[in-house]
Amino acid sequence: MDRRKFLKTSALGGSAAAATALAAPAYAQGKRTLTMVTSWGRGLAGVFDAAQRCADSITTMSDGNLNVEIKAAGELVGAFEVFDAVSSGQADMYHAADYYFVGQHPGYAFFTAVPFGMTAQELVNWYYQNGGMELHDELGEIFGLKSFLAGNTGAQAGGWYSKEINSPEDFNGLKFRMPGLGGKALGKLGASVQNIPGSEVYQALSSGAIDGTEWIGPWADEKAGFQEITKTYYTAGFHEPGAGLSLATNREVFDGLTAAQQKIIEIAAAEAHQWNLSQFLANNGAALQRLQAGGVKVMEFPDAVWDAFGKASQEVLDENMGDELFKKIHDSAMESMAASSAWNNLSSGVYTAQRDRVRG
Repeated sequence: MDRRKFLKTSALGGSAAAATALAAPAYAQGKRTLTMVTSWGRGLAGVFDAAQRCADSITTMSDGNLNVEIKAAGELVGAFEVFDAVSSGQADMYHAADYYFVGQHPGYAFFTAVPFGMTAQELVNWYYQNGGMELHDELGEIFGLKSFLAGNTGAQAGGWYSKEINSPEDFNGLKFRMPGLGGKALGKLGASVQNIPGSEVYQALSSGAIDGTEWIGPWADEKAGFQEITKTYYTAGFHEPGAGLSLATNREVFDGLTAAQQKIIEIAAAEAHQWNLSQFLANNGAALQRLQAGGVKVMEFPDAVWDAFGKASQEVLDENMGDELFKKIHDSAMESMAASSAWNNLSSGVYTAQRDRVRG
């Protein structure tokens, strides 16, 4: 059966009646209300802000002709149900991290982050200049979605641990929260990997249901309160060097909008990406200082652990190369990353190293 037809007849994350009621945007005096579901708890630092920024910008730029009604995780559907809700027409758009949906297609990982993949700048270079947006669209078309990058956390921290990690063997049996292909790589080191919505991570960590978690970085992690549970914090991770967030609209809904309204959604998403990236990066430094002042021990993984991360990550990527579209996305992303990093290493990379040396 055609996947799109199947999804449209399924009551995913709610009743069939609810799906029918929300299948088309609401009309009132020539205006439309679009329901946006998100993977984020209401008020979750940074990520919910990006969703709210998109919603507010679309509503404002359209002079209210597109009124976006935002639903936090659990208010209409669960955090990880937003993809199917929008694909089936139960909701009009979602805001999430697309690597949550590698079960639908592993290629979605590239539009958030893959282990040892692109920084935030390298991601937008690929997305806007080297074919990434077109591949996002090709992938979304399979599932009845029109997607755009719409947020970025920057480089994410290695995470919070109940014990120090001194060797790859320390991951064996460790219950750890990490989504996406990074989580699959960690599983190859023997970790028991959990995929838990952001709003539920604190409770899981504090109860001992998990032994550790990655989340985002110092600012969002401090807001989440993980420092109240453990003081062992690894500030550099292999899994998300520049994690993008996405805004996806049901394709039939998107195609039913005017060209101006479609452009408003595209621009709102792009603006939210840059605004959100600056939000995280502007707040992380001061937050890390506060965490350290509160007794948090800032750690770095030893080289042997980084080597194990690298080997496991490559195995995960290789396992998906049999999928033609995954390979197409992978090859495009890696080619663009290599080209971007070649210049960056010789320009801003050298400059920042020298700047820090000269300024002491």
